[in-house]
Amino acid sequence: MRTLLDRDRDCVWHPYTQSGFGSDPLPVVRGEGSALILEDGRRIIDGISSWWCCLHGHGNQRLASAAAQQFETLDHVLFAGVTHEPAVALAERLCGAYPHSFSRVFYSDNGSTAVEVAIKLAVQFWRNRGERRLRVVALHGAYHGDTFGAMAVGARSVFTNAFEDLLFSVEYLSPEGGDAEVARCEELARQGDVACFIFEPSVQGAGGMKFIDPAVLDRYCAIFQRGGTLCIADEIMTGFGRTGPLFASSEMAIAPDLVCLSKGLTSGTLPLAVTMCREAVFREFVSDDHSRTFFHGHTFTANPIACAVALASLDISESESCANQRLRINEAHSEFAERVRGRSGIEGVRVRGTILAFDVVTPEAGGYVSPVAQQARQFFIDRGVLLRPLGNVVYCMPPYCVTDEELEVVYSTLEDFVNHLGL
Repeated sequence: MRTLLDRDRDCVWHPYTQSGFGSDPLPVVRGEGSALILEDGRRIIDGISSWWCCLHGHGNQRLASAAAQQFETLDHVLFAGVTHEPAVALAERLCGAYPHSFSRVFYSDNGSTAVEVAIKLAVQFWRNRGERRLRVVALHGAYHGDTFGAMAVGARSVFTNAFEDLLFSVEYLSPEGGDAEVARCEELARQGDVACFIFEPSVQGAGGMKFIDPAVLDRYCAIFQRGGTLCIADEIMTGFGRTGPLFASSEMAIAPDLVCLSKGLTSGTLPLAVTMCREAVFREFVSDDHSRTFFHGHTFTANPIACAVALASLDISESESCANQRLRINEAHSEFAERVRGRSGIEGVRVRGTILAFDVVTPEAGGYVSPVAQQARQFFIDRGVLLRPLGNVVYCMPPYCVTDEELEVVYSTLEDFVNHLGL
């Protein structure tokens, strides 16, 4: 009998994978809590929540029940000219849960698309007001997705090289701040043609798990908003408790004008994303002039089953028990960080919320294509842990339901890897 891997090789093209190079994909047949079960029976701890989205683990019964119940009521309906209870209820909950005053939710399918929506909204916002503002400002080292607009506002890298000639120009500011960067921000704002400023609050994820001081973002946002520029918080990774609070931008004093959410929105069970905005943004699209319409939508916009699951996931995320789980992970990460901080071969050991990361010191330059990533991934899998380093940046971001025993397995494996490097 042919194995799952045999069949996969004949017909599947995997994301972020060099064809004909590297190790085989993991043949996963089942998920249980913080673990993935392979075809041969091995149990692998999902140390990265399957690309940061399975907040409550795999096979969560509350989420499964919400999906099954909604399936029996309404599975799908177009969302243009139609509404339904799960979408309205979720929009109400999200507007109420977000720490700043937001009143409108635009649904889409995934994080990258939520960013596309935000950028398009910002540009058309100014067009509807009769102003031509086409410039966009982002942060150095950013990552916002893989569709064209999202690529454009991310850092130019191996991710975008093949499409460089098709990407619109973007101005970049340093996430570290500093007087020179603030002065440059002020100059950009004075020119009066910046449509929006987009940033990842608290942590730049795919850019290398780089932590950002909220005070730096506050300074930038305050400058831009004085001139009317819309500020976009990309909370696709940081939303729903990853950095500690339910939303990372709650640690900022200056509120953004739009926010993008996905990943943990359904705890990774179904594709769903939202772009939320302030009422003032929405009002620029209210008119009997059809040219002011926001002409954007998707077949699966506001899928009722996905919305129902998102509501159940939000119930869990807002609960005291989930907050305690996140605190427990943060404390365990912090204790482990002290165990390895100062060890030869690694640097920049850092913890924020449920995120643990450190950089492996390498003779060559770091970055996403560092050979450390491939070596480390297989090392961890052989020891029963799924971690997927970002080049030479090794990180752990487990589901909130991870046990203390599972965390210790992850930590021991990380220590073994550092020793294995022999640096």
